[in-house]
Amino acid sequence: MWFALVGWLAANAHVPTLGQGASVGLFRELTALLGLVIGWRVMGRLVGQGYAQGVGSGLRTSVTLAFFALLLFSIYLMIKSSFVVNGYDGPMDAVLGAFEIMLEQGRKMLTIGVLGVLILGGMIGGLVAEAAARRWR
Repeated sequence: MWFALVGWLAANAHVPTLGQGASVGLFRELTALLGLVIGWRVMGRLVGQGYAQGVGSGLRTSVTLAFFALLLFSIYLMIKSSFVVNGYDGPMDAVLGAFEIMLEQGRKMLTIGVLGVLILGGMIGGLVAEAAARRWR
């Protein structure tokens, strides 16, 4: 659950960088869902190795969350822009367009708010997951 919150907060911190007229739709909610899945799959496998390792595992989970959120929403934006007249010339151009969008959005993510949420949220999430694993094992 923690990484769902981290995903929602990071997406919320990223929204102001999208510009005034940007439609965010379900961006926050889908990023939270992605955080839930990635937290369960990545962090869930890495618990039980100590608190120091837990902090590193939490950071790894946050980086994984950021990468997949960027990838999935870049593919979404690529598909959305492919329906525009003069969208992409072919499938390879569309794939390259998705990676260009990913790089552009990645640069926009490099703000104190987004990085702070991902770093602090990952560290705290690692500690919380480690404490939970010790308590319920």
